[in-house]
Amino acid sequence: MSSISFPSELHEHEHTPFYAPPAFDGSAPASGFQMNPLSAHPPRTPRPSTFGGGGGGGMGMGREEDGGVSDESEEELDEENERVRAVERGVRAHDVWREMLVTSNGRDKAFKLMQYSIRVYLLFHSKLLRGGKSPFEQELVRRLTAARSGFSFTRKMLILFNWLTPLSQITAQQAVPFSSSPSSLVAHTLPSALPTLPFPPTPTPALKPTPTPLLSHPFLLALLRAPPPVLLDLASGLSDDLHTLSKLGLIGRRAGERAGRVADWCWFFGTLVGLVENGVEMGVVGGLVREVESRAYTESLAGATQKSRPRASAQDEKELQRLRRKSYWLQVGRAKLVADLVFVVYDLLRIKRWSESVHSFAGLVSGVLSAAKLFDKHKTALVKGLVGGGV
Repeated sequence: MSSISFPSELHEHEHTPFYAPPAFDGSAPASGFQMNPLSAHPPRTPRPSTFGGGGGGGMGMGREEDGGVSDESEEELDEENERVRAVERGVRAHDVWREMLVTSNGRDKAFKLMQYSIRVYLLFHSKLLRGGKSPFEQELVRRLTAARSGFSFTRKMLILFNWLTPLSQITAQQAVPFSSSPSSLVAHTLPSALPTLPFPPTPTPALKPTPTPLLSHPFLLALLRAPPPVLLDLASGLSDDLHTLSKLGLIGRRAGERAGRVADWCWFFGTLVGLVENGVEMGVVGGLVREVESRAYTESLAGATQKSRPRASAQDEKELQRLRRKSYWLQVGRAKLVADLVFVVYDLLRIKRWSESVHSFAGLVSGVLSAAKLFDKHKTALVKGLVGGGV
């Protein structure tokens, strides 16, 4: 197909690197393959320009089109993951235990493991091995029994004044952001907007200060506004301290036994509340896990792979790992709460049958699970500190 070229068009083509392609016409003979300009599938890479003009040198080299994401982001994610794994391999168990034993909670868990390990050993020694006949075995049993009692009393001393934490939470509650005085119920308007009255308003008598009733005391109001788990922690801590003081001989034995009974009931209700909260949180985490898995499945059906979308795939994988890890430790916490519930139910109902065996194994299971959870918490904090410090 011939066309008329104007001089201005010829002169313009001499200084531009690109030229307008001929019209798409099936009847015209084509010297090569021509792309339909109305096609919805453009070529994967643009053709380099046939002109060597300086004005189009940057456009004529061509470029890669791999979804708009370079390989640098994927390399950065891999390097970060490898760095965290290397730091985790470098953290030793005794370093984590050293960090745990600095805190009173970590010492409590360590002493609990020792206490109930000795208790289980004494149970096997007396029930299964039928030991205790020779003088050496009698002396060993006596020493281990004294050590078990010592660990138990030490743990009671370690949790003294634990009620200060829920007390601080109660007293730190914010006051109500609005006033309940009668003056706050009057609408505030500008003086110019007030209507003019034909007679002067009668003066209102001054309100006499009324004595503050007992229930309007700030601390009592804070107690009424406190959530039930915090109140249970407060009552349990106070009762445990009274029971410990009775062991020390500072208060009467009967008062200490009553305080211990109250502490057991608080422990029972607190364990039930913990199980409910654990179930709710496990439901939330399970829903998030299903959401991330559904999104990853939808992306796989759409053709998005880890190579085409490295950043999104890596973020989804990290989120899925984090949620599965949280779900695992929630299951560990639920097993620990179940062991605590069995232990305290035997105490509250005063069940005698298999009491020693149930208390020994339930206490050991609870100690192992709680120590493992605290160990992982301190290890994670130690790894984050080393990674953040650039070690």
